[in-house]
Amino acid sequence: MGTRGQTHNKRARETALREKRERKQLKKDQRAAGHASSAGGFRDSGLESDGEKRAHADQTVAETIQ
Repeated sequence: MGTRGQTHNKRARETALREKRERKQLKKDQRAAGHASSAGGFRDSGLESDGEKRAHADQTVAETIQ
């Protein structure tokens, strides 16, 4: 039957799409961190998780607004 192949293909497409979204979000986060560091914010040490990078970027934006 063709359903097994179809299910596998569907799962592979969904996984690829999820990975693409994750890479796109990571690029956005890195770009935001780069802008924040050039504005006197934190520098990307490579040791922080994505959540910590977002928190730092949000904090830098808040400090810039104030």
